[in-house]
Amino acid sequence: MRTTRSGPAAPRPAAPHPAALPPAAPRPADAHAAATPATPRTGLASRDFLLLLASTAAVFGNSSPLLSVVPLWAEHGGGGHGGAGATTALTMATTVAAQLAMGRVLRRFPARHALTAGALTMGLPAFAYALSPALPLTLALSAVRGLGFGMVTVAGSALVAELVPPAQRGRAVGWYGVAVGLPAVALLPPAVWCAAEFGFGPVFLATAALGVLAAPLSALISHDAGHDAGHNAGPNAGHTAVAEPGEDASAAPREDTTGGARPGLRALATPWLLLFVSVCALGSLMSFLPLALTAPGTAPTALLTVSLALIVGRWAAGEWSDRRGAAGRLAAPAALACALGTAAFAAVGTLPAGRALPVGIAAGLVFGLGMGALQNDTLVAMFHRAGPAHHGTVSAVWNMGYDSGFGAGALLTGVLAQALALSLPTTFLVLAATVATVLLMTTVSARGGARSRERDPDDGRPPNA
Repeated sequence: MRTTRSGPAAPRPAAPHPAALPPAAPRPADAHAAATPATPRTGLASRDFLLLLASTAAVFGNSSPLLSVVPLWAEHGGGGHGGAGATTALTMATTVAAQLAMGRVLRRFPARHALTAGALTMGLPAFAYALSPALPLTLALSAVRGLGFGMVTVAGSALVAELVPPAQRGRAVGWYGVAVGLPAVALLPPAVWCAAEFGFGPVFLATAALGVLAAPLSALISHDAGHDAGHNAGPNAGHTAVAEPGEDASAAPREDTTGGARPGLRALATPWLLLFVSVCALGSLMSFLPLALTAPGTAPTALLTVSLALIVGRWAAGEWSDRRGAAGRLAAPAALACALGTAAFAAVGTLPAGRALPVGIAAGLVFGLGMGALQNDTLVAMFHRAGPAHHGTVSAVWNMGYDSGFGAGALLTGVLAQALALSLPTTFLVLAATVATVLLMTTVSARGGARSRERDPDDGRPPNA
């Protein structure tokens, strides 16, 4: 899915300015500093957040192309389909294993240090792929890179929560999603083409260099984020709404800043479950659409549509939730869009070639926008509900839900298709029904909880729990 600050760090000017200094220790004003606006230390325009976006784009420029190129390399070396699949499976297994440990890691070390270490753990081993396509070496390198990926995903998400105030967190998660998604759209197709036309060596060198480049970028982040800050909660700690200057404080998201021992399980369960089952559908579609949609050009176009719509959905959901102060309110309609999009893909698999392409594009738009909005909304809602003392834990839990759901969806689809002899469109319908069922259950549970709180308003639970 430590000790962090109890709220957003107070902006500190890049150069001394009389108005920013404590009254007890005034310093002479510098004429140039007085005329130059201070660089914000937190927020969307801060140097630290922009460095995070740059390092994220670089490290995903390493991971996204290699998720497709490494299986091709394993098959090229004689590993067959089983060896090719094993590289991805082992990468995701070690990713989840690393994510399980990241909660403890982030309680001891700043998240920026974990991000730097993870980037190096992903980048340096990628140079060694070119030594040999032998399956044992390829699997070993993939396992090590998976550990780095687990570190990067958790530390990056935690830094998003810590480098911006709660009032901007939805937009921050949206822009973080853009940095995550663009490398897959921009670099994956050229990487596969380059491997086929010029060999695998240039691809491994370029992607390894991007991973290594992410390390100094993340090391330049100056904000001391990553340690739990429950003990830093000041006299005004509690459930606060924070707004930036010029923004309506009443619309700002409310966050639990009391620094309790652990976030409430029920408060995190609903967004986590919706994320998990919907990402199961994503894993199934990304793995099996090329086999299910046989009409020429339909599968590549549909997958590209999903990838682009997912980026737009994450960004738009962040903008909407920040401006409306509505973290968590998009999860249900977004999950419904995922269910409808998955069911639409099941229909595409049965259509003739002339109709499959436009319906596939429409299904990709619906599913991609819903999945992007769901990713943003669930992460932001979990951050707000858990509070700043648990950003590392929430980041680890969210990322484990995403990565395990992706793998589980692909595995479940294969088992249903092979063991029960179901067609791939039928398995898509099963997953769509699963998403819809979980959505109905969580909606009924949430309404029941709301009625209970109306009958007992003094139950002691924090807002948004």
